[in-house]
Amino acid sequence: MADKPRVKAPKQRAGTADDGGGRTRTLAIVGGVAGVALGLVVVAVALGMVGGGGKTDIKGLRTAFKSAGCTFQVAPALQGVHSIQDPGGTSPKWNTDPPTSGPHYGIPAIFGIYNEELEMARVVHNLEHGGIYILYGKDVPDSTVEELRSFYESHKTGTIMAPLDRLGNKFALGAWVVDGETHNGFLAKCTTFHHGAVSTFFRSLQFRGPERFDPSQLQPGM
Repeated sequence: MADKPRVKAPKQRAGTADDGGGRTRTLAIVGGVAGVALGLVVVAVALGMVGGGGKTDIKGLRTAFKSAGCTFQVAPALQGVHSIQDPGGTSPKWNTDPPTSGPHYGIPAIFGIYNEELEMARVVHNLEHGGIYILYGKDVPDSTVEELRSFYESHKTGTIMAPLDRLGNKFALGAWVVDGETHNGFLAKCTTFHHGAVSTFFRSLQFRGPERFDPSQLQPGM
């Protein structure tokens, strides 16, 4: 099995493509601007079109991840404001690591799979729109990364997958839900892939962000 690629976090480069066939940063910016503009138009409609009905089985999620040998964190959702001016910036208000809600950069990343680290201030914006991230540390075995890639391939819509070296031997799932009685960020961290637990996270929490779009607006490459 081929080794998983390892590159440094992307620098801000106007109009330059990533090495190795990666996504262009220019497209990320253009796509993000379009997403922000679209959000202003469709969010009110989308709030009535998608979501989980306002109820979240947090106890069931905890049980599923505990059985899978993972940790599961629920944190109060923070206000989503575009107060981070540098896409590589952070916020002292973030209450999970990696962050799952709160201040973020004004332009999100393009939904898709990446071979390099992403700026978390961008990714939090993706969660605001109902997305979920899959992030994996530098010491996660290749076999586990391949399992995550396979899962991503059948859950591309509204999903970002990328390395995050500081996670070490763990991978993380993150979602931001503001829907009915649920106003939380959700973070699971695991050392091994358990299809049932990961599927439950996605089924329960995806497309329920505070400014979520119709899932058709969250296709990969957008």
